[in-house]
Amino acid sequence: MAKPDIHPKWYPDAKVYCNGEVVMTVGSTKPELHVDVWSGNHPFYTGTQKIIDTEGRVERFLRKYGMTDSRVDQTDAPTEKK
Repeated sequence: MAKPDIHPKWYPDAKVYCNGEVVMTVGSTKPELHVDVWSGNHPFYTGTQKIIDTEGRVERFLRKYGMTDSRVDQTDAPTEKK
C-alpha cells in the first residue's frame, strides 16, 4: 500500500486551458494547466502543416532518394508553332 502523506494531491478533473478557454480535462497533480499548443491547434494534427523548402533542400532530398515522379507531363512542356 502507498504510504500516507507523501504523495501530491491528485485532481482527476484538472482543466487544460489554451488561449483562455477550456480544451479538455485530464488527471493531474495541478488543478489547472495552461498550455500554448495542444493537439487541437497544432499544425501536425490539424493537417495544416507545411514543409518550408529552404534552398531546395526538400527537392534535392526527394530527387536523391527517387521519391519524385520522374516523368514530365507533356501538356506543360513548351511547344513551338510554325
